[in-house]
Amino acid sequence: MDYRTAGVDVVAGRAFVDRIRASVEATHRPEVVGGLGGFGGFCRLPAGLREPLLVAGTDGVGTKLELAQAHGRHHDVGIDLVAMCVNDVITSGAEPLFFLDYIATGKLSPEAMAEVVQGIAEGCRQSGCALLGGETAEMPGFYGPGRYDLAGFCVAVVEASAVIDGRAVVAGDRIVAVASSGVHSNGFSLVRRILDTQAVDERTPLPGSDQPLIQALLTPTRLYGALVKALLTNGVPIHGMAHITGGGLPENLPRCLPAGVHGVIDPNSWQRPPLFSWLQEAGEVPEADLWNTFNLGVGFCLVLPASAVSEALAVCQQAGYTAWELGEVASGSAGAQPLAGLPYGD
Repeated sequence: MDYRTAGVDVVAGRAFVDRIRASVEATHRPEVVGGLGGFGGFCRLPAGLREPLLVAGTDGVGTKLELAQAHGRHHDVGIDLVAMCVNDVITSGAEPLFFLDYIATGKLSPEAMAEVVQGIAEGCRQSGCALLGGETAEMPGFYGPGRYDLAGFCVAVVEASAVIDGRAVVAGDRIVAVASSGVHSNGFSLVRRILDTQAVDERTPLPGSDQPLIQALLTPTRLYGALVKALLTNGVPIHGMAHITGGGLPENLPRCLPAGVHGVIDPNSWQRPPLFSWLQEAGEVPEADLWNTFNLGVGFCLVLPASAVSEALAVCQQAGYTAWELGEVASGSAGAQPLAGLPYGD
């Protein structure tokens, strides 16, 4: 017996590292020291910071991977992995510095794994952070052939005096929503259960659209790092930010609000994308569950003074993001619901 007959091909693993080297090194920032292949990655802190704080976040892609692997969409889940981490850490006003990934698989598929890493690299390039390194583990007998799981984490940096943590939020501030690209990477246990009840294949169109339904569901998570950087560079006074991830608006928007205030949203301020209407109808999903599971078209939120709304919307438009005024901040507790204005009752 040898390691290869046990299911792990060390030679193929080395070839895989050589294959992804160019994609990884293309993401490197000036602060990166050394190259790929060591036991650890080295990265300096950016120059000019007086009191730098490191901000770290970690996440995975969840059961969206099941759907992506069934349809051979490996590149886009690499972007998802980066987005789920980067979109969290930037809510503090931090700049993404570097990213690390972990890929576990039953048997290494060089083509599929290379697509995943290329997607991760693309997400890092869009976010301005370096793909500093990672790990690919072959685990035969634990994962089935052709199956893999992803995890990653991002480290960002922010000047201590520039941290955005919601403490500046006051009653009268406005909430600006930034559009999502779709379901992003949350709620796929429900999505897949709904799909199991429907006759859907690669060619099934999303009703009211020329886009295939599967393609709409697997659209990668939108990255908001470049937008936040543009807003801060333009001096937009942001008091709080929220990444609308698992739990939707009711769970995530209150996370950037201090005690004594709550958010009041206007559910009529935007038109719900057709994808979420299809999910609700196909799965007979109650309205409350829809709001508490999906982002419903809102991927990111900004909380800022009323006087800054016009400027923020202009920066969003210039950066290529659809944004609108979603609601406002009011004094007092949120009561039974963490967020007021929801159409299923407050």
